[in-house]
Amino acid sequence: MPERKKVLLRLDPAVHDALARWAGQELRSTNAQIEFLLRRALDDAGRMPGDARDIPRRGRPRRARPEEEPPEE
Repeated sequence: MPERKKVLLRLDPAVHDALARWAGQELRSTNAQIEFLLRRALDDAGRMPGDARDIPRRGRPRRARPEEEPPEE
């Protein structure tokens, strides 16, 4: 898999703080929130490249749901 690109981004401190709070509420890093928003904007504008990969999942894998047991009679 190709290495992800690194970008230096200068933001107004108030904008960064708002992004960081929003990211925390959605359990994302600030970097992941910025990428999420950029991808959504590209998709909405019809400019998302067809060969763009999905955002890599980070953190602990999701726990499998226990199978529902039938109700006791």
